[in-house]
Amino acid sequence: MDFELKRAREKLEKEQKERKEKAKLRLERERKAKQDALRQQEAIEAAQRQRRIVAAEAEAKADQLAEENLLAGRGVKFSRILEAMPYQGSGDKIKLPPSCFTELSDEGAFDKGPLHFSLSLIHQEGGPLGAENPDKERFRTTHAGVLEFTAEEGFVALPLHCWSNLFPADAPSSATVEVRYVWLPKGTYAKLQSVEYGFSYIPNHKAVLETSLRQHATLSQGDTLTVNHGALTYHLRVLELKPSPNISVLETDMEVDIIGPDSAVTTNEYVLKPLVFGKPESGTVDEGRYMYYKFSLDDDTWKRISSEDAKIVVNLDSQTQDGDTDLYVSRHPLLFPTLHQHMWSSHDMGSKALILGAEDQNLGSGTYTVAVYGFKGTSNYTVSVTVQDAPKHKPGQNATSSSSVAEVDTVECRNCRRYVPSRTIGLHEAYCSRHNIICPHAGCGVVLRIEERESHVHCEKCSKAFQRAEMEKHMKVFHEPLHCPCGVVLEKEEMVQHQSSNCPMRLITCRFCGDMVEAGTSAADARDRIRGLTEHESLCGSRTAPCDSCGRSVMLKDMDIHQIAVHQKN
Repeated sequence: MDFELKRAREKLEKEQKERKEKAKLRLERERKAKQDALRQQEAIEAAQRQRRIVAAEAEAKADQLAEENLLAGRGVKFSRILEAMPYQGSGDKIKLPPSCFTELSDEGAFDKGPLHFSLSLIHQEGGPLGAENPDKERFRTTHAGVLEFTAEEGFVALPLHCWSNLFPADAPSSATVEVRYVWLPKGTYAKLQSVEYGFSYIPNHKAVLETSLRQHATLSQGDTLTVNHGALTYHLRVLELKPSPNISVLETDMEVDIIGPDSAVTTNEYVLKPLVFGKPESGTVDEGRYMYYKFSLDDDTWKRISSEDAKIVVNLDSQTQDGDTDLYVSRHPLLFPTLHQHMWSSHDMGSKALILGAEDQNLGSGTYTVAVYGFKGTSNYTVSVTVQDAPKHKPGQNATSSSSVAEVDTVECRNCRRYVPSRTIGLHEAYCSRHNIICPHAGCGVVLRIEERESHVHCEKCSKAFQRAEMEKHMKVFHEPLHCPCGVVLEKEEMVQHQSSNCPMRLITCRFCGDMVEAGTSAADARDRIRGLTEHESLCGSRTAPCDSCGRSVMLKDMDIHQIAVHQKN
């Protein structure tokens, strides 16, 4: 019986112990569950607090941005997110949808003066920048004016200037841009840096820049400005602007400093190397490429040339057997002479020389460009410019020699048609008929040695005489059709005349702005055509300026008539 009681007690103790352990485990689980619930509650409350803080900060930032936009827009609040698309336009004038016109009009933006907009890149697809640096996309910003409100709804049309500054790398497949109205102060100072060498070589290059800026409404620090000068294109980086990093260039007088590039652009062949009189320069030119040099003719040297005491001699010596070069010379403002834009040229094979004297109407004091063109292969050359004294002839000597020839009894040779003394005519004709022959080509009459007959040929198109080895180059240079950028196809000599007097894309010096610009077609106004104004001069001359005598605003092209008719000035 005692054994049974003992077993019963042990069993009871064991059950009590198990119940205590289970209770202990249950309490531990409940305690952990309460702790987990408490931590979750604290995390939820912390996340809610953070969301409330972020929302409050975003709201404050949005309010601040709206206030800044309102201040930047001088009370006009306008912002649109539009899809960007390029269009072939010059300057920085964008095209907006018609709905933007209505919204801007309701905001009273047109009463605030010229419209200026900030263009900020929001998102782009298909471009390298979006894949590599997505965080930097939103920081790309430029500014623009507005051209017209004819774009499709939901789109903004960007000219090449704005497009290249927003997307300096490859063009994206699609991009969204924030267009925001801003007020910009008028600029007073700009510091620009040329990317390529040669911009400072342009005569009156600041006038060229001024003409280009007439197509712009704004400038932004960090942007790249494209300046076209005839067939040449230059890029200028905007380094500094005053009084703010973004300015308006409309109706303002601005001081501009232009500095040279940090390093040479190796792909740019349009560099003028200086030439010193009497000092030859050596170089190498590849086929189809140009090497340019410049020299200056001062007033004292020009006096010697105009008085026929001296001449300018441009020499080009080719030092390569297989290669060949051509020589072109022009007077500024034609900076870079080419195959069909030049004033003087030489296409002889081997060494070449151009002798320029007082009889050349285009010659005068000023700066000249010498172009060495690689016609065939790679050529080593030496180019030089010298001032040589002109030979002086004494009239008495010429008269004596001519009279002495007239007194001699001469007879015309039946073979070479030259006059020889009658006492030796028989001997001369016997020798001449065996060794000489006259070129049978009409109008030539050149006396040739019989062994030279095969190498003496005439061009079938222009009838000029050449050595047979020179005919291939003559045909390629003078008779191969050339395509003018205006669409005309002509041979070389006709092309030179066309591009100097008739081509609408030829460069002229505008009589009103002083810039080298494309002439354009005939002026639209018949009165301007009678005055001989080109298309550019007709438009440029329509700008007004105050008369020096009466202060009245008069169009520049009518200023001379105004002076004569109103102030009786000649």
